[in-house]
Amino acid sequence: MSRIIKSGLIQMSLPKTEGEGSIDEIKEAMFQKHLPLIEEAGEKGVQILCLQEIFNTPYFCPGQDTKWYASAETVPGPTTERIATYAKKYSMVIIVPIYEKEQAGVLYNTAAVIDADGTYLGKYRKNHIPHTSGFWEKFFFKPGNLGYPVFQTRYAKIGIYICYDRHFPDGARVLGLNGAEIVYNPSATVAGLSQYLWKLEQPAHAAANGYFMGCINRVGEEKPWNLGKFYGSSYFVDPRGQIFASASEDKDELLIATFDLDMIDEVRSVWQFFRDRRPETYGKLTEL
Repeated sequence: MSRIIKSGLIQMSLPKTEGEGSIDEIKEAMFQKHLPLIEEAGEKGVQILCLQEIFNTPYFCPGQDTKWYASAETVPGPTTERIATYAKKYSMVIIVPIYEKEQAGVLYNTAAVIDADGTYLGKYRKNHIPHTSGFWEKFFFKPGNLGYPVFQTRYAKIGIYICYDRHFPDGARVLGLNGAEIVYNPSATVAGLSQYLWKLEQPAHAAANGYFMGCINRVGEEKPWNLGKFYGSSYFVDPRGQIFASASEDKDELLIATFDLDMIDEVRSVWQFFRDRRPETYGKLTEL
């Protein structure tokens, strides 16, 4: 029997930014801007919805201002609890990328997973933290310490990889070995240095590991940092590495796609990468 999934990705620009309100007001404005698209996803029968990287604030990493530490919150916490009401209302799994505060001075770039009944299933913490080309993320985030978990949701086994993680094939492979059927990559990436990689690396991960991916990027320019244009172009890619649904480059958008998880078995029956891999020869990968 086919395992048909309807999934959605939301890419969003800022309604308010630094200097246009308090941090709490900026977060609330971003939350409220997302709500119509979250509701639309639910009304259209989306089963799994993923939001963009740290969805409810500007991507403040081009600066190094400690005041943004105050935007971090516990996970689970206030925002995940609010989102859970919509997950339960629409029987929709929702992936909620958020700035997490574990304790004073211990902050992570995190994505929480809320199941279709509103239950908090767990979280992934971004493992690879860049500090280059205007993305001064080590100032804000501690590297993740939860490995590469896979979450059994009502509809599918899902994994998460966040933004800069996508440049590292190792974790993408571990997610496949851990049983992920769909891997979501919420991102915040601007035109320029890595744009040519946006539709190269993640299709390669999908093909190398035989799973689906949903890849999200925010849109617009964010003042006062003006690092560049977030170019959207969110998309879904199948286990053959083929992009089968894409969003625009420059507008707020809910991208919805329907796909059959049975393709995973079909593809892996041809490309036996998991059977033929030779982990006993890969020791060099774990040498410091």
